[in-house]
Amino acid sequence: MTNQPAPQGSYTAENIQVLEGLEAVRRRPGMYIGTTDKAGLHHLIKELVDNAVDEAMAGYCDRVEVIIRADGWCTVTDNGRGIPVDIQKQTGRTAVETVMTVLHAGGKFGGGGYKVSGGLHGVGASVVNALSEDMWVEVVPSEEAQGTQHRGKVYRQQYAKGVPQTELTGTPYIGERHSGTIVSFKPDHTIFESVDFDFKIEAERLRQYAYLTKGVWFHLFDERDGNETNYYFEGGIKSFVRHLNREREALNFEPIYVDREVDGNAVEVAIQYNDGYNEAVFTFANSINTIDGGSHLTGFRTALTRVLNDYARKAKILKDQDPNLTGDDVREGLVAIVSVKLPEPQFEGQTKTRLGNPEVAAQVQQVLAEALSQHLEENPSDGRKIIEKCITASRAREAARKARDLVQRKSALESGSLPGKLADCSTRDPEEAELFIVEGDSAGGSAKGGRDRRFQAILPLFGKILNVEKARPDKMLGHEAIRLIISALGTGIRETFDLAKLRYHKVIIMSDADVDGAHIRTLWLTFFYRNMPQLIEGGHLYIAQPPLYRAAVGKNVNYLYSDQELELFSKGKKNVSVQRFKGLGEMNAEQLWETTMRPDTRTMLQVMVKDAADADMVFYELMGEEVAPRRKFIQAHATQVKNLDV
Repeated sequence: MTNQPAPQGSYTAENIQVLEGLEAVRRRPGMYIGTTDKAGLHHLIKELVDNAVDEAMAGYCDRVEVIIRADGWCTVTDNGRGIPVDIQKQTGRTAVETVMTVLHAGGKFGGGGYKVSGGLHGVGASVVNALSEDMWVEVVPSEEAQGTQHRGKVYRQQYAKGVPQTELTGTPYIGERHSGTIVSFKPDHTIFESVDFDFKIEAERLRQYAYLTKGVWFHLFDERDGNETNYYFEGGIKSFVRHLNREREALNFEPIYVDREVDGNAVEVAIQYNDGYNEAVFTFANSINTIDGGSHLTGFRTALTRVLNDYARKAKILKDQDPNLTGDDVREGLVAIVSVKLPEPQFEGQTKTRLGNPEVAAQVQQVLAEALSQHLEENPSDGRKIIEKCITASRAREAARKARDLVQRKSALESGSLPGKLADCSTRDPEEAELFIVEGDSAGGSAKGGRDRRFQAILPLFGKILNVEKARPDKMLGHEAIRLIISALGTGIRETFDLAKLRYHKVIIMSDADVDGAHIRTLWLTFFYRNMPQLIEGGHLYIAQPPLYRAAVGKNVNYLYSDQELELFSKGKKNVSVQRFKGLGEMNAEQLWETTMRPDTRTMLQVMVKDAADADMVFYELMGEEVAPRRKFIQAHATQVKNLDV
């Protein structure tokens, strides 16, 4: 019997491909690090730092160092126990080589290596290895952990694209060296869009690690320009809360703080109220930012609401006839960090954005309730200021509810009630529909004339909207432009927001390409971030990029988006005719369509939030009541922008 080629369209064993070793990681890197852009590049450093932090949480490491090399390499060092250098029985290879070349290998899988750990399901070091052109690891074993037979030796092994290039070899060293692990890697330029590390991204991440692992020193050095930073916080998340509140007026000068262990799980909470209107609560599990919350957030909120209500009634600040404070009331102006550390965390989803351990809710609730009750009893002035703020929030919430009832509406499929200025599109498929929020009536006219009526809706709004960073919800909902946009989107806001009711899956802010336009964009971004953050998280908010200039040489017309582009275009050319667009209204319908609205030629920026804590601080600094933080922000970023009007 001869082998015949499989017929076209057949599905046999020959169609099944087995990827050996780390080949799967190189073939589909996005499955392991999310993306291959700058975020994915920095994820490589994160995986190695996670391993060092695991050593720190286990009590064996108090210093972590990241060095960005001038030659494209990056080195991560810790002074922990060192990766074991003896033979791992299952693989028959050294533990170092096993960790560096086998997915899901490490001390985090019931082997007793770590009581508490983070990391991405144990794939960290091997994934970094797979996605690096070259890598080497150097280990000085701890005598206490690995025995005296390794005394005075340093072990080293080299790799390329996940494949060992040498054996793990131990050689004697002279002088004193602390135990630990050093990993140096050079990202593979054929996989990543860019292999240029960003100092600021790494500095922000290490600062967060330092807050969450108190007593550990984090050092970052960039050989390319000499930039250097160090982080060390003895106060841990207590210092984190102070940092988030540093430009605000705190109601309780000293953060309320508790750090306790319950049934093997560590619970750490820090709370401080300010005189603002927004909530900033961030949760972590084993130093991983659980941006979607989970059981620890549930326990925190339950304890906070119950204790403050009990205290308010006991102190006679809430009268018998007064209704209880709601969760929204007690979280206005709240800044808090909730950090738990668990031997067996149950995360929901590959990205670990939500903690699922059911027992943690009760543990956090118990720990916080006891600590918060004690603090309020011992600090009655703090208690009165906090409760009075909550009562004021309750009154504003009721006023906001009445105002919100005026702007609530059914979806367009159920009712024809739409804002009068809205020029709607004909499609009823939200995935196809786009809504352009346009500054000014004249620009709105051009947009209406140039749009594709089938899927593009236009909502023209005149002038600058209310700065919601300085306004309570009831005042915000009294502002006409805000009522119009809430009505047009159909989702509601804040606690009533429902993404499933979104009528347009692309919401596009389109303002002038000048200073005033930038200010209006910032005001709208502040509104969406504070009242519809799910719109941003779902990837539905965009910023249009209209041109600043129309430059023509004869019949050759180019649209340019900055002074730099104009300068480059005009170099060496004669008889260049330049028109500067002072606003969208100066473009006719055809120009606006071709440059800014036509899907196959336009450029749009998708609005994303990579670090919620940083975003919260930036919006406060730019749009809050205090002038000093705004001045400091402008001074710090003045060299990065041509115009900034806040």
